[in-house]
Amino acid sequence: MYAIVEIAGQQFKVSKDQKVYVHRLGSDVDAKVSFDKVLLIDNGGSVTLGAPAIEGASVEAKVLQHLKGDKVIVFKKKRRKGYKKKNGHRQSLTQIIIENIVASGATKKAAAPKKEAAPKATKKADVEVETATEEVKPKATRAKKPKTEE
Repeated sequence: MYAIVEIAGQQFKVSKDQKVYVHRLGSDVDAKVSFDKVLLIDNGGSVTLGAPAIEGASVEAKVLQHLKGDKVIVFKKKRRKGYKKKNGHRQSLTQIIIENIVASGATKKAAAPKKEAAPKATKKADVEVETATEEVKPKATRAKKPKTEE
């Protein structure tokens, strides 16, 4: 069983007892958190889809620790101009473990994609008649001034 859930603005595919690094959450360490924006649940082949989220479904997790990610170096340079700029960044992350996926209220089943019939081809004569009946307006022309002899 897995679910696709939106956590802190990003979508994650999670399953039970999985550890996930997400953007920093405001919860304390060892606190229980619940995410209600569950977009999809797959329970052994039966897929439940939300539009956009599944009503009553949630993913329960526990905060393990707060940490910082790897350093990313941003180096800018313009050659022959003497311009160099070096910056670094470390993203604040939270490690969580998924404890439970609650699928209550999940009644909507994902339907197989339906094939839509292609629009019927119009006859060439019908197209020619339609284009022939359109009115063509002449372009506006600017009146020329007569040349005066001096």
